[in-house]
Amino acid sequence: MRVTFVSNYMNHHQQPFSEAMRARLGEDYTFIQTQPMEEERVQMGWDASAQSLSFVRKFWEQEETCRQLIMDSDVVIFGWTGMEELIVPRLQAGGLTFRNSERIYKEGQWKAISPRGLRQKYRDYIQYRKKPYYLLCAGGYVASDFALIHSFPHKMFRWGYFPPKKIYEEAFLENKQRRNAKMPVEILWAGRFIDWKHPEVALQVAAALKEKEIPFHLTMVGDGEMREQLKKRAGQEQLTQQVTFTGFQKPEQVRQYMEKAQIFLFTSDYKEGWGAVLNEAMNSGCAVVVNHALGAAPYLMQHGENGLVYENGNLQECLSHVVRLAKDPELCRQLSRNAYDTIIGTWNAEQAADHFLRLCEELHAGKQLTDSDSQFPQLGPGSPAPAISQRKMYRTMTGNVGK
Repeated sequence: MRVTFVSNYMNHHQQPFSEAMRARLGEDYTFIQTQPMEEERVQMGWDASAQSLSFVRKFWEQEETCRQLIMDSDVVIFGWTGMEELIVPRLQAGGLTFRNSERIYKEGQWKAISPRGLRQKYRDYIQYRKKPYYLLCAGGYVASDFALIHSFPHKMFRWGYFPPKKIYEEAFLENKQRRNAKMPVEILWAGRFIDWKHPEVALQVAAALKEKEIPFHLTMVGDGEMREQLKKRAGQEQLTQQVTFTGFQKPEQVRQYMEKAQIFLFTSDYKEGWGAVLNEAMNSGCAVVVNHALGAAPYLMQHGENGLVYENGNLQECLSHVVRLAKDPELCRQLSRNAYDTIIGTWNAEQAADHFLRLCEELHAGKQLTDSDSQFPQLGPGSPAPAISQRKMYRTMTGNVGK
């Protein structure tokens, strides 16, 4: 089976899946990069050193070869390419094709009623609904978005991003959560300091912990337009001894902070299409407290089992979860271990590659999702993606039927 993945560029989130596919398919796997990476992202550490990856083809250097690969491959995955015209000949020819997409209505599902938007969605998705064209949902709200416009019926699968998986020794996993309730709990927040990531929530939690006289230390990794505002607020709340601002850090440095943290706080709202730092924090053995609105949460989180979920905008619920973990080191230990096991056992590049290839084999064989003898995975990457609305997702994740 020849598989080609087409996307704007290879980065550190795409590379592990591509390497897993290459390990399974050898020369029959290719990644086509459609544009050079912006220098700003290179400086952020996003460059996956495509120069040294033999399976990467650069469209702007080998256009004819790349176009031929797209037409001749048994399976093609299209991420965001900036070149929608590349997919049309493939779909018209009827080749097995996947769209790998984050949300299309991050700004609000009300936009689904826009006539102009619907015309564009028809051109991109709806007119090919009878073709062998499937959707890899890179986030728990993607299926709901596409269901609104009646595209990809019974053709949507859970997907996401798969950062490098690290396997730790048992001693590390045990020791990082070893503390008593009187010892300061290490809390980490990491991301860009911008409004929809809500770094101010971390400071609000810190102020409340201090008022409750719960020992803690908060590390805030990142930079952005809210930096000075956040530092000023930390001073006003007299948190300078409890809160450390590290500035921007490259991905490998962020992982080092995760390895030291006991609680990871992820506060982004619906504009966070996925949020790969959640994969990384769970893999690093952190007990995670997560906003239900971010894209990765519905797929990675099992509330009360591998982390704690709070409803978007509910500061008191977020604080309650952090206080609970700070006061209960054993719960913190249990959740962190289950979070680690989720990444090692299910949500990683190797599992994604295996599930994807099995999915392709079954689709080539003409099987449907309802076939009783189907080998489609029931959970994890490549499993059927339920279309659950934003309003219902929190109740679905937490079992909070009273909300």
